[in-house]
Amino acid sequence: MDEVVDGVLRLRLGYVSAYLVVTDDGLVLVDTGLPRTHTKLQQQIADAGRSVGAIRTVLLTHWHTDHIGGLARVQRASGARIVASAIDAPVVAGRRRAPETPIMKLTKGITGEPEHAPVDEALSADGPFSVPGFTAVHTPGHTAGHVSYLLDRVGGFLFVGDAAGSARGKVRSSPRMVADDQDAAERSVAKLATLEFDVAVFGHGAPVTGGAVERFRELAAG
Repeated sequence: MDEVVDGVLRLRLGYVSAYLVVTDDGLVLVDTGLPRTHTKLQQQIADAGRSVGAIRTVLLTHWHTDHIGGLARVQRASGARIVASAIDAPVVAGRRRAPETPIMKLTKGITGEPEHAPVDEALSADGPFSVPGFTAVHTPGHTAGHVSYLLDRVGGFLFVGDAAGSARGKVRSSPRMVADDQDAAERSVAKLATLEFDVAVFGHGAPVTGGAVERFRELAAG
């Protein structure tokens, strides 16, 4: 567990990260990790002097198992509201079959199967929503309904999800082998590059702090 900035904690859950945000309205969790990493998530939150039961809202970037695997257990422990895109919400809730790529089907033995949970707020447009300080930015491509979240803090703090990743201080495209639509994913990177934010955190890869939007502009420029 690392504190990226004051009040935003990175939870390391195997090869994926989730994020805990301390707000005036309670704790907000961005993504939940794999099904088998829930105990690790609980422990890291406890190490920070908090508890899963204090989570008020879960923001989901997309439906992939490594991001929603712990969702149902978090919801049962906390009663948290769940927010996701209107496009991905039926998969999160188990009402629609997940459109898995071949590599995702092959790796099910590693990732496990997520336990589904109902979505309380389905986002269909960019902009502010029910959680103060957060803005939804729809970034389709990795999944059809992928959403990134911009937090009004420290000059702009972007929760990228898997719209992009990071490696050695640079922003990189998310892997083609798990993309729903690679062309859309590239357009979403270009969209993020038009925003203003200083810090970016990812589902995969280390945070980029200080001038993060410039790394997105470099990637978008190709």
